[in-house]
Amino acid sequence: MKILFYGAGVIGSLYAAQLKNAGQDVSILARGQRLNDIREYGIVLEQALTGEQTTTHVNVVEQLTPENAYDLIVVVMRKNQVSAVLPTLAANKRTPTVMFMVNNPAGYDEWIEAVGRDRLLLGFPSAAGSLAGHIVRYTVGSGMQLGELDGRMTPRLRDTARLFKQAGFPVAISRNIDAWQKTHVALISPIANGLYMAGGDAYRLAQTPEALHLMVQAMREGFQVLRALGVPITPAKLRLWAWLPEPIVVTLLRRWVNTPHFEMVIVRHANAARDEMQRLTSEFQALARQTSVATPAIDQLETYIDLLRPGSFEAAHT
Repeated sequence: MKILFYGAGVIGSLYAAQLKNAGQDVSILARGQRLNDIREYGIVLEQALTGEQTTTHVNVVEQLTPENAYDLIVVVMRKNQVSAVLPTLAANKRTPTVMFMVNNPAGYDEWIEAVGRDRLLLGFPSAAGSLAGHIVRYTVGSGMQLGELDGRMTPRLRDTARLFKQAGFPVAISRNIDAWQKTHVALISPIANGLYMAGGDAYRLAQTPEALHLMVQAMREGFQVLRALGVPITPAKLRLWAWLPEPIVVTLLRRWVNTPHFEMVIVRHANAARDEMQRLTSEFQALARQTSVATPAIDQLETYIDLLRPGSFEAAHT
Protein backbone atom coordinates (compact mmCIF):
# COMPACT_ATOMS: atom_id res chain seq x y z
CA MET A 1 0.00 0.00 0.00
CA LYS A 2 1.21 3.50 -0.84
CA ILE A 3 0.97 5.65 2.29
CA LEU A 4 1.83 9.25 3.12
CA PHE A 5 2.35 10.33 6.72
CA TYR A 6 1.50 14.02 6.85
CA GLY A 7 3.60 15.09 9.83
CA ALA A 8 7.09 14.01 10.86
CA GLY A 9 7.09 14.43 14.63
CA VAL A 10 7.46 11.56 17.09
CA ILE A 11 4.25 9.73 16.16
CA GLY A 12 4.43 10.28 12.41
CA SER A 13 8.07 9.18 12.33
CA LEU A 14 7.44 6.09 14.47
CA TYR A 15 4.46 4.87 12.47
CA ALA A 16 6.08 5.67 9.12
CA ALA A 17 9.22 3.72 10.00
CA GLN A 18 7.37 0.69 11.36
CA LEU A 19 5.02 0.47 8.39
CA LYS A 20 7.97 0.78 6.01
CA ASN A 21 9.71 -2.04 7.89
CA ALA A 22 6.53 -4.11 7.48
CA GLY A 23 6.84 -3.82 3.70
CA GLN A 24 4.61 -0.85 2.87
CA ASP A 25 5.45 1.91 0.36
CA VAL A 26 5.81 4.80 2.80
CA SER A 27 6.50 8.50 2.35
CA ILE A 28 6.63 11.15 5.06
CA LEU A 29 6.01 14.86 4.69
CA ALA A 30 8.48 16.95 6.66
CA ARG A 31 9.79 20.49 6.69
CA GLY A 32 12.63 22.51 8.18
CA GLN A 33 15.25 20.77 10.29
CA ARG A 34 13.20 17.59 10.52
CA LEU A 35 13.24 17.33 6.73
CA ASN A 36 17.02 17.71 6.71
CA ASP A 37 17.46 15.18 9.51
CA ILE A 38 15.38 12.47 7.84
CA ARG A 39 17.19 12.99 4.56
CA GLU A 40 20.58 12.77 6.24
CA TYR A 41 20.02 10.11 8.90
CA GLY A 42 16.77 8.36 7.99
CA ILE A 43 14.24 7.82 10.77
CA VAL A 44 16.22 6.80 13.83
CA LEU A 45 14.08 5.18 16.53
CA GLU A 46 15.21 4.45 20.07
CA GLN A 47 13.06 2.29 22.31
CA ALA A 48 12.79 4.27 25.55
CA LEU A 49 12.98 1.29 27.93
CA THR A 50 15.67 -0.77 26.24
CA GLY A 51 17.72 1.84 24.36
CA GLU A 52 17.59 -0.31 21.22
CA GLN A 53 18.01 1.79 18.07
CA THR A 54 16.88 1.17 14.51
CA THR A 55 17.30 3.24 11.36
CA THR A 56 14.74 3.22 8.56
CA HIS A 57 15.05 5.14 5.31
CA VAL A 58 11.75 6.33 3.89
CA ASN A 59 10.88 8.60 1.02
CA VAL A 60 10.61 12.15 2.36
CA VAL A 61 8.61 14.89 0.59
CA GLU A 62 8.15 18.59 1.23
CA GLN A 63 4.60 18.99 -0.02
CA LEU A 64 1.39 17.27 -1.08
CA THR A 65 0.17 18.33 -4.51
CA PRO A 66 -3.23 17.74 -6.14
CA GLU A 67 -1.54 15.32 -8.55
CA ASN A 68 -0.05 13.05 -5.87
CA ALA A 69 -1.85 9.71 -5.56
CA TYR A 70 -1.66 7.61 -2.40
CA ASP A 71 -3.83 4.80 -1.11
CA LEU A 72 -3.88 6.37 2.35
CA ILE A 73 -2.85 9.70 3.86
CA VAL A 74 -2.36 9.66 7.64
CA VAL A 75 -2.48 13.12 9.22
CA VAL A 76 -0.43 13.14 12.42
CA MET A 77 -0.05 16.55 14.02
CA ARG A 78 -1.31 18.75 16.83
CA LYS A 79 -4.98 19.72 16.74
CA ASN A 80 -4.18 23.42 16.47
CA GLN A 81 -2.09 22.79 13.34
CA VAL A 82 -4.67 20.86 11.35
CA SER A 83 -6.79 23.73 10.01
CA ALA A 84 -3.81 25.14 8.12
CA VAL A 85 -3.34 21.94 6.09
CA LEU A 86 -6.99 21.25 5.27
CA PRO A 87 -6.95 23.22 1.98
CA THR A 88 -4.00 21.12 0.80
CA LEU A 89 -5.76 17.89 1.74
CA ALA A 90 -8.97 19.10 0.09
CA ALA A 91 -7.14 19.83 -3.16
CA ASN A 92 -5.80 16.29 -3.35
CA LYS A 93 -8.67 14.23 -4.74
CA ARG A 94 -6.61 11.24 -5.85
CA THR A 95 -6.29 9.66 -2.41
CA PRO A 96 -9.40 7.66 -1.41
CA THR A 97 -8.82 7.69 2.36
CA VAL A 98 -7.52 10.42 4.66
CA MET A 99 -7.11 9.28 8.25
CA PHE A 100 -6.68 11.86 11.01
CA MET A 101 -4.80 10.59 14.08
CA VAL A 102 -5.42 13.79 16.02
CA ASN A 103 -6.97 14.74 19.36
CA ASN A 104 -10.40 16.20 18.59
CA PRO A 105 -13.20 16.83 21.11
CA ALA A 106 -14.87 19.47 18.92
CA GLY A 107 -16.32 17.21 16.23
CA TYR A 108 -15.49 16.60 12.60
CA ASP A 109 -17.47 19.12 10.52
CA GLU A 110 -14.36 21.00 9.40
CA TRP A 111 -12.60 17.80 8.36
CA ILE A 112 -15.69 16.49 6.56
CA GLU A 113 -15.99 19.74 4.61
CA ALA A 114 -12.35 19.51 3.56
CA VAL A 115 -11.93 15.87 2.56
CA GLY A 116 -15.50 14.59 2.33
CA ARG A 117 -17.36 12.19 4.57
CA ASP A 118 -16.60 9.20 2.35
CA ARG A 119 -12.83 9.74 2.49
CA LEU A 120 -12.60 10.50 6.22
CA LEU A 121 -11.25 7.83 8.57
CA LEU A 122 -10.49 8.46 12.23
CA GLY A 123 -7.82 7.14 14.53
CA PHE A 124 -5.71 7.82 17.56
CA PRO A 125 -2.19 6.55 18.24
CA SER A 126 -1.10 4.57 21.25
CA ALA A 127 2.47 5.74 21.46
CA ALA A 128 4.46 8.58 22.94
CA GLY A 129 7.95 9.92 23.02
CA SER A 130 10.22 12.84 22.31
CA LEU A 131 12.76 14.05 19.78
CA ALA A 132 16.38 14.29 20.90
CA GLY A 133 18.07 15.89 17.93
CA HIS A 134 17.35 13.52 15.04
CA ILE A 135 16.56 10.55 17.33
CA VAL A 136 12.96 9.59 18.15
CA ARG A 137 12.74 8.10 21.65
CA TYR A 138 9.44 6.28 21.95
CA THR A 139 7.23 3.84 23.76
CA VAL A 140 4.21 1.98 22.37
CA GLY A 141 1.05 1.30 24.34
CA SER A 142 -1.85 -1.07 23.73
CA GLY A 143 -4.71 1.23 22.84
CA MET A 144 -4.43 2.49 19.25
CA GLN A 145 -7.95 3.32 18.10
CA LEU A 146 -9.44 3.22 14.62
CA GLY A 147 -13.01 3.92 13.62
CA GLU A 148 -15.43 5.08 10.99
CA LEU A 149 -17.35 8.26 11.70
CA ASP A 150 -20.66 6.39 11.78
CA GLY A 151 -19.34 3.38 13.70
CA ARG A 152 -19.65 0.91 10.82
CA MET A 153 -17.26 -2.01 10.38
CA THR A 154 -16.16 -1.40 6.79
CA PRO A 155 -13.69 -3.27 4.56
CA ARG A 156 -11.30 -0.31 4.54
CA LEU A 157 -11.41 -0.14 8.34
CA ARG A 158 -10.52 -3.83 8.59
CA ASP A 159 -7.77 -3.40 6.00
CA THR A 160 -6.32 -0.37 7.81
CA ALA A 161 -6.40 -2.17 11.16
CA ARG A 162 -4.63 -5.14 9.59
CA LEU A 163 -2.01 -2.81 8.12
CA PHE A 164 -1.06 -1.40 11.52
CA LYS A 165 -1.23 -4.77 13.26
CA GLN A 166 1.22 -6.20 10.73
CA ALA A 167 3.57 -3.34 11.64
CA GLY A 168 3.45 -4.39 15.30
CA PHE A 169 0.89 -1.94 16.70
CA PRO A 170 -1.94 -3.27 18.89
CA VAL A 171 -5.19 -1.96 17.37
CA ALA A 172 -8.70 -1.62 18.75
CA ILE A 173 -11.63 -0.80 16.49
CA SER A 174 -14.01 1.69 18.04
CA ARG A 175 -17.71 1.71 17.25
CA ASN A 176 -17.98 5.26 18.65
CA ILE A 177 -14.67 6.99 18.14
CA ASP A 178 -16.20 10.43 18.70
CA ALA A 179 -17.16 9.38 22.25
CA TRP A 180 -13.71 7.81 22.70
CA GLN A 181 -11.97 11.05 21.72
CA LYS A 182 -14.19 13.24 23.88
CA THR A 183 -13.58 10.93 26.85
CA HIS A 184 -9.85 10.97 26.18
CA VAL A 185 -9.76 14.78 26.31
CA ALA A 186 -11.92 14.80 29.46
CA LEU A 187 -9.07 12.84 31.08
CA ILE A 188 -5.93 14.17 29.44
CA SER A 189 -6.76 17.87 29.66
CA PRO A 190 -7.00 17.93 33.50
CA ILE A 191 -3.84 15.83 33.76
CA ALA A 192 -1.85 18.17 31.53
CA ASN A 193 -3.22 21.27 33.21
CA GLY A 194 -2.49 19.84 36.65
CA LEU A 195 1.06 19.25 35.48
CA TYR A 196 1.27 22.90 34.41
CA MET A 197 0.03 23.90 37.87
CA ALA A 198 3.13 22.13 39.20
CA GLY A 199 5.41 23.98 36.82
CA GLY A 200 5.58 21.11 34.33
CA ASP A 201 7.42 18.88 36.81
CA ALA A 202 6.11 15.40 37.65
CA TYR A 203 7.93 15.17 40.99
CA ARG A 204 6.48 18.50 42.08
CA LEU A 205 3.04 17.39 40.92
CA ALA A 206 3.25 14.25 43.08
CA GLN A 207 4.03 16.49 46.06
CA THR A 208 1.14 18.91 45.36
CA PRO A 209 -2.10 17.45 46.79
CA GLU A 210 -4.10 20.50 45.67
CA ALA A 211 -3.21 19.81 42.04
CA LEU A 212 -3.95 16.08 42.29
CA HIS A 213 -7.37 16.70 43.83
CA LEU A 214 -8.20 19.35 41.24
CA MET A 215 -7.24 16.93 38.48
CA VAL A 216 -9.61 14.26 39.80
CA GLN A 217 -12.41 16.78 40.31
CA ALA A 218 -11.91 18.16 36.79
CA MET A 219 -12.03 14.67 35.27
CA ARG A 220 -15.32 14.02 37.04
CA GLU A 221 -16.71 17.35 35.88
CA GLY A 222 -15.72 16.37 32.36
CA PHE A 223 -17.57 13.07 32.66
CA GLN A 224 -20.64 14.95 33.92
CA VAL A 225 -20.43 17.19 30.85
CA LEU A 226 -20.31 14.18 28.55
CA ARG A 227 -23.26 12.52 30.27
CA ALA A 228 -25.25 15.75 29.96
CA LEU A 229 -24.49 15.76 26.23
CA GLY A 230 -25.53 12.14 25.86
CA VAL A 231 -21.96 11.03 25.11
CA PRO A 232 -21.13 7.62 26.64
CA ILE A 233 -17.90 7.37 28.64
CA THR A 234 -15.70 5.29 26.34
CA PRO A 235 -14.26 2.82 27.17
CA ALA A 236 -16.81 2.04 29.85
CA LYS A 237 -14.17 0.92 32.37
CA LEU A 238 -13.17 4.58 32.80
CA ARG A 239 -16.42 5.13 34.70
CA LEU A 240 -14.53 3.74 37.68
CA TRP A 241 -12.75 7.09 37.91
CA ALA A 242 -16.11 8.64 38.75
CA TRP A 243 -17.25 5.92 41.16
CA LEU A 244 -14.16 5.38 43.29
CA PRO A 245 -13.73 7.63 46.34
CA GLU A 246 -11.64 10.68 45.50
CA PRO A 247 -8.80 9.85 47.98
CA ILE A 248 -8.33 6.46 46.32
CA VAL A 249 -8.18 7.99 42.83
CA VAL A 250 -5.71 10.61 44.06
CA THR A 251 -3.50 7.87 45.52
CA LEU A 252 -3.56 5.93 42.27
CA LEU A 253 -2.83 9.07 40.31
CA ARG A 254 0.09 10.00 42.56
CA ARG A 255 1.62 6.54 42.07
CA TRP A 256 1.35 6.88 38.30
CA VAL A 257 2.81 10.39 38.35
CA ASN A 258 5.93 8.96 40.04
CA THR A 259 6.66 6.50 37.20
CA PRO A 260 8.88 6.73 34.10
CA HIS A 261 5.74 5.90 32.09
CA PHE A 262 4.10 9.17 33.17
CA GLU A 263 7.25 11.09 32.25
CA MET A 264 7.29 9.54 28.79
CA VAL A 265 3.61 9.62 27.84
CA ILE A 266 2.46 12.79 29.61
CA VAL A 267 5.22 15.12 30.77
CA ARG A 268 7.31 15.35 27.63
CA HIS A 269 4.40 15.84 25.27
CA ALA A 270 2.47 18.19 27.53
CA ASN A 271 5.48 20.45 28.03
CA ALA A 272 6.32 20.42 24.32
CA ALA A 273 2.73 20.90 23.14
CA ARG A 274 1.27 23.46 25.50
CA ASP A 275 -0.40 25.17 22.53
CA GLU A 276 -2.31 22.00 21.69
CA MET A 277 -3.33 21.44 25.32
CA GLN A 278 -4.67 24.98 25.44
CA ARG A 279 -6.70 24.33 22.29
CA LEU A 280 -8.11 21.06 23.61
CA THR A 281 -9.06 22.63 26.92
CA SER A 282 -10.82 25.45 25.10
CA GLU A 283 -12.72 23.02 22.88
CA PHE A 284 -13.84 20.95 25.84
CA GLN A 285 -14.96 24.06 27.71
CA ALA A 286 -17.07 24.91 24.65
CA LEU A 287 -18.79 21.55 25.10
CA ALA A 288 -19.33 22.29 28.79
CA ARG A 289 -21.02 25.57 27.94
CA GLN A 290 -23.64 23.62 26.01
CA THR A 291 -24.74 22.10 29.34
CA SER A 292 -25.69 23.36 32.77
CA VAL A 293 -22.83 21.45 34.43
CA ALA A 294 -20.66 23.60 36.69
CA THR A 295 -16.92 23.16 36.01
CA PRO A 296 -15.00 25.06 38.73
CA ALA A 297 -12.07 22.60 38.78
CA ILE A 298 -11.73 22.59 34.98
CA ASP A 299 -11.86 26.38 34.99
CA GLN A 300 -9.26 26.73 37.73
CA LEU A 301 -6.83 24.32 36.10
CA GLU A 302 -7.19 26.11 32.78
CA THR A 303 -5.55 29.18 34.31
CA TYR A 304 -2.28 27.29 34.69
CA ILE A 305 -1.77 26.55 30.99
CA ASP A 306 0.07 29.83 30.58
CA LEU A 307 2.65 29.95 33.39
CA LEU A 308 3.16 33.65 32.77
CA ARG A 309 -0.32 34.41 33.98
CA PRO A 310 -0.79 35.76 37.51
CA GLY A 311 -1.75 32.91 39.79
CA SER A 312 0.52 30.34 38.21
CA PHE A 313 2.30 27.83 40.40
CA GLU A 314 5.56 29.73 40.01
CA ALA A 315 3.94 32.99 41.01
CA ALA A 316 2.07 31.44 43.93
CA HIS A 317 4.80 29.18 45.32
CA THR A 318 8.04 31.13 44.89
